[in-house]
Amino acid sequence: MKKLSWFNRIVFGFNILITILTVMAYALPFLAPKLFPFFSVFTLFLPFFLILNGLFFCYWALLLKKQILLSALVLLAGITFINKFYKFSSTNLPETEKDFTVMSYNVRLFNLFKWLPDDAAGNIRSFINEQNPDILCIQEYSNGAGIDLKVYPHNYVMTQGDHVKTGQAIYSKFPIVNKGKLELPNSDNNVVFADIRMGKDTVRLYSMHLQSVRITPDVDEINNDRIDNIDQKKRSIIFKRISEAFKRQQQQAEIIADHKKQCHYPIIICGDMNNSAFSYVYRHIKGNLNDCFEEAGSGFGQTYRFKYYPARIDYIFADPKFRVLSFRNFPDFKNSDHYPVMTRLEMK
Repeated sequence: MKKLSWFNRIVFGFNILITILTVMAYALPFLAPKLFPFFSVFTLFLPFFLILNGLFFCYWALLLKKQILLSALVLLAGITFINKFYKFSSTNLPETEKDFTVMSYNVRLFNLFKWLPDDAAGNIRSFINEQNPDILCIQEYSNGAGIDLKVYPHNYVMTQGDHVKTGQAIYSKFPIVNKGKLELPNSDNNVVFADIRMGKDTVRLYSMHLQSVRITPDVDEINNDRIDNIDQKKRSIIFKRISEAFKRQQQQAEIIADHKKQCHYPIIICGDMNNSAFSYVYRHIKGNLNDCFEEAGSGFGQTYRFKYYPARIDYIFADPKFRVLSFRNFPDFKNSDHYPVMTRLEMK
C-alpha cells in the first residue's frame, strides 16, 4: 500500500469492499434464505459484483500492480458463477432420431387483460406452431384466451381461481401416463408434473411457477421509473418484499426437492423460478440436474423483460441421463413479460 498514490489507495479500499460483498454473495446459495432473509437479496447483485471485480482486475493490470491478485483470486473462485451469468460459446449438436424438444414459456395469461396492444395470444400460438416443440410447458396459463393447441394429442391443464382461472399446462406429443400437482402452502403459485412415455422409457417432467417478488404489478412500471428516484423507504419495502418472497420460495423449493426424490424416472424441470441462478432456491431445485443453458446456451440467456438487467429466471433442468444438444432463448419475441426457452435433448 505504501507504493500506491492516495487515489489508488481509495480505489483499493473500494476493491476490498467489493471483494467482501462478492464472497458473501458466493456463500449465500448455500445458506437458507429464512436464516438470512435480508442478506439473501445480495444474490441478485452478484453479476454486478463480478463485473466490478473484472474492472478492478483490468485497472490493476494496466498499472502493473500486485493488487491485481485480489480480483484475480475472487474471479477465479467464482468461475462457476460467471458461467451461469454469461456463456461465451454455445453448443448445437446435430439432430438425432431419438432426440426431442422441450419448451417452457410463461405466457402472462396470453395477454388476457390487454397489457400489450398487439394480438399477443395469436402471436404466441403462431410462435409455438412454428417452433413445434415436442413437449410444451406453459406457466400463467389461462383458458380464457381460447388458445387452440390441437397439434398436441396429450395434455394436462391445471387451472384454479374463482373468477379468472389461471394455472399451468403441459402439452405433449408423447402419451402422458400419470399427472399431478404439488400444493404450495399459503401461495397462489403451484407446481405440476406429468410422467411421459417415450418409447420404452418414461420421463418425469415438472413445470414450476414459484413465488413472485411482487415488486410491481407491471414490469414496464419499473422500466419507466428512474432507479435513482426511489427513496429510502421504497428501497426498504422492496428489500423486505424480496426477502419474504425468497423465504417462501425456499419452502417451495424444498417441496419440489422432496417430491423428486421419490421419482425413479429421469427428470426434467421447467418453468419460472422467479429467482436468479445464484440463489439457494436455484441450487436446491437443480440438485444434480444439468442447467440446459449452461450446457448449450450462449450470451446472457435473458428470459425476463427488464430494462436494466439481463435477468434469467426461467429454466430447463435435465437429468444427467440426457445429452443436451442445444438450447435457445428468444429475447426478440416480446409477447409476454417473459421470453420462451427451448432445449433439444437426447437420452444417452
